[in-house]
Amino acid sequence: MRRPSRLRLVSVKKMMFFLAIPLFSLLFLLIFMLFLGEYLGLGFVHYKPHLEMTQEANQQTLSWPRLPYPAYYEVDVLTETPENDTTKSARSQIVARYRTLDNHLTVDKKFPFRTYWRVSAKSFLQQKLGRFSDPLVITPMTEPSQSALLQFKPQPTSFFNVANPAPRNPMLTWTPVPGAVYYEFELLDAPPENLNDTEPSRHQIFSSREVFTNGYNLLLSPLLQDSSLYWRARALDKEGNPLGVFSDAERLYWNSDNNPPVRPLINATYNQPGTADLLYPVYSWIPVTGAVSYEVELCSQPPENPYDIQPSQFRIWSQAITGLTDCYDENPRSQPGIYYWRVRGLDPQGQPVGVYSDACSYTVDLTKGQYAATFGDSITHGGGAISYSPADWEYSFQTYLNFPTVNLGKSGDTSETMLERFRQDVLPYHPRFLLIMGGSNSLRGGASSRQVIHNLTAIRDLCTSNGIRPIFLTLPPINPKAIAEVFQEETVPYWRDEFAQVNRFIRQQRYFIDLEPYFVDSEGELPLRFAIDGLHLDIAGKKLMAEIINRHWPMVTR
Repeated sequence: MRRPSRLRLVSVKKMMFFLAIPLFSLLFLLIFMLFLGEYLGLGFVHYKPHLEMTQEANQQTLSWPRLPYPAYYEVDVLTETPENDTTKSARSQIVARYRTLDNHLTVDKKFPFRTYWRVSAKSFLQQKLGRFSDPLVITPMTEPSQSALLQFKPQPTSFFNVANPAPRNPMLTWTPVPGAVYYEFELLDAPPENLNDTEPSRHQIFSSREVFTNGYNLLLSPLLQDSSLYWRARALDKEGNPLGVFSDAERLYWNSDNNPPVRPLINATYNQPGTADLLYPVYSWIPVTGAVSYEVELCSQPPENPYDIQPSQFRIWSQAITGLTDCYDENPRSQPGIYYWRVRGLDPQGQPVGVYSDACSYTVDLTKGQYAATFGDSITHGGGAISYSPADWEYSFQTYLNFPTVNLGKSGDTSETMLERFRQDVLPYHPRFLLIMGGSNSLRGGASSRQVIHNLTAIRDLCTSNGIRPIFLTLPPINPKAIAEVFQEETVPYWRDEFAQVNRFIRQQRYFIDLEPYFVDSEGELPLRFAIDGLHLDIAGKKLMAEIINRHWPMVTR
């Protein structure tokens, strides 16, 4: 091998030297400009942005003057009025923070409560430039305007025509309305005279408010065969007041000779993108007319007898349910594989009403929980607004998290039962991070904070001994009056002190996220705007809960 000549090595070194000079010069100039900029930034100590809001159509936009200096802007969303324009707000008062290089921002309307927005400027080395702007107060709409009512307008999802008429017992469905506790179904003999209205039509020939999901199984009389029929539905709140306007009326073409056996319609789907798999599944369906109870069947393979009244030979579990349209599986489904479930209606004598529904499947995959999991009671499991279960994904805070999880929550859990099922339910997934919230059911039922703290301590120790990082969530308050009204359950009078003791313990842990300050009203209770039933957070509450977790996640996981 020929060795490179000494002359060639010297030439290469000279070339590298001359190339390095402009690179180092550029780097020095960049650093000098940054530090000079920081020095010049001190000249903006009296800068205070003037925040304005404009509204066009249904969109609100914040704007402020741009600094004549390279900077970015932080917009804080607060739950309380800030003390002054120089002091940072407490972490518990900040529900969201946005960063932008622009001098304008579209207002996010996901906050269903009064919020205070203010902006500040920062240099690219994160030096604060001047003061905070005065806050702008944004209050959610309280009076239901026509445009607001239209936002809660159901949309029909079942359609029939002359070529494809409905059977005598059609299943009529519509899009679910967020926050609706139940619905009113209306059958008309002519098109309604009051479109986009909240009042019943004078052409009504039948109506029902016994509708607790987004569908109704109508049984038509042959006497109506020659009539022109129309149907529509509207959402109602807990008191039976209209939550929105009626859906558009849909013409119902039907054939009285077409009378197939009825079957429930499944309306729960699992393994959807952006949702957390449930360790304890909840099976949900639209009921059939004439059924007073239902039987849910879980199979290891697709049932060999679709649309039959007999159980499948592949049945591995079943459960009877009376008067409800959902079934909570009491068994943890942690064995990997594909499961198939279906449901049939039963009359007062326990005889089948129609046939089994279609079979719906879900897959159990333990690898989905290797990063993070959530562990707790019904607040973790999901559901809200009285009528919604964990099968309704919009009522699960996990749906709004910025990272993947599996849902190891179980409705009705106490801190004691959480501890009892930890090894069985958590260890098969072995998550790296475990979000833990439990004790509300224990405390409101009379258990002492000392008992709850003992159980949470044991759960923490089990986590650390198994290589799992426990991240505790403080307990939101409750609303005993609403709980008594909805569930006919009393709450112990000293619950506030017991909740405070448990939350004090949680705030002493190495990893925790403080939810409680965001959910307290002036009486120290949970506002009804977050939970109609006084306990289970509704969509707004679940979104806020996820927003807080997302904001603190980098700090508790680093």
